[in-house]
Amino acid sequence: MKDVKQNSPRAWLLATRPKTLAAGSVPVLTASALAYSMGGFRLIPAILCLLFALLAQIASNFSNDYFDFIKKTDNEQRLGPARAVASGWITPRYMLYGTIVVIAVACFFGLGLIYYGGWAMIVLGAVCVLSLLAYTAGPFPLAYNGLGDVFVLAFFGWVAVIFSFYLQTGYFDSYAFVAGTSVGLGAINILVLNNYRDRENDKNSNKRTTIVLFGETFGRYFYLVNGFLASLLCLCFIQLSIWAALLPLLYLPFHISTWKTMCNINKGKELNKVLGLTARNLVILGILLSVGLIV
Repeated sequence: MKDVKQNSPRAWLLATRPKTLAAGSVPVLTASALAYSMGGFRLIPAILCLLFALLAQIASNFSNDYFDFIKKTDNEQRLGPARAVASGWITPRYMLYGTIVVIAVACFFGLGLIYYGGWAMIVLGAVCVLSLLAYTAGPFPLAYNGLGDVFVLAFFGWVAVIFSFYLQTGYFDSYAFVAGTSVGLGAINILVLNNYRDRENDKNSNKRTTIVLFGETFGRYFYLVNGFLASLLCLCFIQLSIWAALLPLLYLPFHISTWKTMCNINKGKELNKVLGLTARNLVILGILLSVGLIV
């Protein structure tokens, strides 16, 4: 993409990594469907949660782009989609400024949630912001110490779903934990695919992802098991809605097909097409579960 003008709107759009944004939107949409099924759906907090989640993810992507460049993880050996700073689309200083601005806008929308969840939402928002920065920054970056998968499950699964549900209904529910775990596992696979593809460069860059720590075989089956667990966990909804329990099983053929494609390719830039398929699968899972909850 040599035609991308430096610091242009197109450069910033590419830096958001659109294919990965399902990880921010699907949990909130699923939580909203769950709230609807229990008669507690509220449009305004749902929209505010969605905006905060998407902006927080974009800020995390910007931050990762900046700090991976600074740490020289994004180098000529990297196989993944082009990164904005490393490709020269956005200067490092502007990317840092962009991260700060997006965080500020996310917090602005997050302030509206105080009305629905009280002042504790400020603490929750601060934890989210500090965690997204700690993913690749600071003295103990989570992504560099085998904790990236835990981060995704915690924030793009449990936090996003449980608190989006709470802010609409005013109470916590075990079903929200189940839904958060399900979509969180689906979201983890986006990270697993990235780490599986970049395992050799990550190892050389001292980025200790779970794939680097436990190996390529672990990565393949970690991806497979995550998808099965994400779908089968939805059987816990059987007493609430038979459709919410059974429809997510239709996700499995897509997941298995994508996993076979990943295994057949095994390494190289061709794995980038599996990233889009993995994000698609997360959307499919979210839609199936949400439709099941609504009907």
